Amino acid sequence: GTTWLVNALVFGGVLVAVLAAVEVTRRFPTPPLRTMYVVLFGGLVLAWLVPTSWVLSLPFLLRLVVAVALAFIPIMAANVIFAKRFATTADPTIAFGTNLLGAMFGGCLEYIALATGYRSLLIVCAALYLFAYLLMPRIGTRTPASLAISSARS
Repeated sequence: GTTWLVNALVFGGVLVAVLAAVEVTRRFPTPPLRTMYVVLFGGLVLAWLVPTSWVLSLPFLLRLVVAVALAFIPIMAANVIFAKRFATTADPTIAFGTNLLGAMFGGCLEYIALATGYRSLLIVCAALYLFAYLLMPRIGTRTPASLAISSARS
């Protein structure tokens, strides 16, 4: 009977992480994209290296803190990356649509974990984020300053 509660907490946590990343990116200077990708990959590697059995052996409060950190460091980093890239995109409609397609594709890929286990899913995530990093447009993006200038002219 607690599956709905766990799902609600996880979905709520992910949405809070998305909001937090957007607000942090909007209000504070954040590290460059390359640094954020290092944090993202570091979080995925850390989550892959830490055995679930070790996390489950910890006292409850420490287990909660470690589990949340392992799960949400990559989520927070990915959302900061998205917020930074979205703020400088030349076409926000296409960027948002692409993000939604990626989210749906990622959701479908989660079913791989049923056959391979959740640790293998971390490798799939890392490969997809590496692919996104390598295909990141180096041109065609606008800086926040150029966005402000173009909106002031409108």
